[in-house]
Amino acid sequence: MAKTGKDRAIWAELQRQLDALGLKVRQGVVQDATFITADPGHAKADAPRGEDAETRRSKDGAWAKKGNTSYFGFKLHSKLDTDLCLIRTLETTPASVHDSQVDLSDEDEVVYRDWGYQGVAPKGYSATMKRGARDHPLGIMDRLRNLRISKKRAPGERHYAVIKRVFNAGHVLVTTVPRVHVKMLFTAFGFNLYQLHTLRKHGVV
Repeated sequence: MAKTGKDRAIWAELQRQLDALGLKVRQGVVQDATFITADPGHAKADAPRGEDAETRRSKDGAWAKKGNTSYFGFKLHSKLDTDLCLIRTLETTPASVHDSQVDLSDEDEVVYRDWGYQGVAPKGYSATMKRGARDHPLGIMDRLRNLRISKKRAPGERHYAVIKRVFNAGHVLVTTVPRVHVKMLFTAFGFNLYQLHTLRKHGVV
């Protein structure tokens, strides 16, 4: 499916049907990313990847560190709207790709992001949290701005919790970015159906 582009065609059709139901982006979007782990096998961190990999377990996965924890595998980047909490766009990369290197925003839309994206302008209007530097703490206006953005970003964590805890899709056995992306795309498809059911129960659609 990845080779033929059918995966992206299916995703585009889902988005078309959401728009046809009147469920377009209304109040901005949230972009964030989460680790999707994979089995590193016995390969060392500096072992060749991609086409030079000696084993199937060391194709496209990569090591990354967050805080004191190291992760091997991939990263799911996603964008969802703030009011309906439907996933609109997603991308899959090796885990080592920094969040700020992927921009999923469209022009003329407000995109809410955490401070990991600081310093990298999106295509849309940037509502990116700011982080203070040594000897340059944030002022009161920036702290209040961060608080407003944080509240807007709150829905951006729920879909990751559902993907990992409800769908058990936070760990993959496939080893290339295209294959992981297909799995993440169908997982996101499933989440949107799950979210549509919730919206209908509350009379939103």
